Amino acid sequence: MKHSIVVVEDDVNIRNIVSAYLRKDGYQVRVVESGEEALTIWKTDPPDMWILDIMLPGIDGYELCKTIRQESEVPIIIISAKDEELDKILGLELGGDDYLTKPFSPREMVARVKRLFKRVDRTRPEKAGEKKELQAGGLVLYPDERLVFWEGEEVEITAKEFEILNIFITNLNRAFSREELLTKVWGEDYFGSDRAVDDLIKRLRKKIDGLPVETVWGYGYRLKIEKEESE
Repeated sequence: MKHSIVVVEDDVNIRNIVSAYLRKDGYQVRVVESGEEALTIWKTDPPDMWILDIMLPGIDGYELCKTIRQESEVPIIIISAKDEELDKILGLELGGDDYLTKPFSPREMVARVKRLFKRVDRTRPEKAGEKKELQAGGLVLYPDERLVFWEGEEVEITAKEFEILNIFITNLNRAFSREELLTKVWGEDYFGSDRAVDDLIKRLRKKIDGLPVETVWGYGYRLKIEKEESE
């Protein structure tokens, strides 16, 4: 079964064209025309991907993107008539994974949807085999189940938060630059600043009190745990 997508667009012509091309490719598509309708879906039956217009009545696309990203790492594609570089940067820094400027080719949009889903699917375990455990100090990760425990308590985290913890725990005490982490977690085609890394680390520190992620000033971050603690 194909992935599900919600298209949030108040222009009926664009909404119809986008949904038609996505359905033709086999995706399950729902369409809404306001941010308020989108929030209702997000709370009750969230999709595998969002395609958001920026200029929406009521809650705009920027606010909607920010709200979704606070709780989920589901892929988000922003579509907008705004083509200034600052508009694109803002959309991506608020959590968008891609940005398409109107008018755009529906075929290009479908190609970008496929590319994003491929990236997400590559991070998922192919088979549920023997339970693999990664442990360092009070931190325990189960990669196949994508579960995280800190000092015996399960921690609810997003997909990107899990990815960066997985990088750290498999490379104990190694410092990663912000640019390295952007490439590994967000992908080589991510178009945004390294503030995304800082924001993610900040969220992790808030969720996991005492997590020994150390700032390497002027460079990046590392998970600093003495070797004997991880044995």
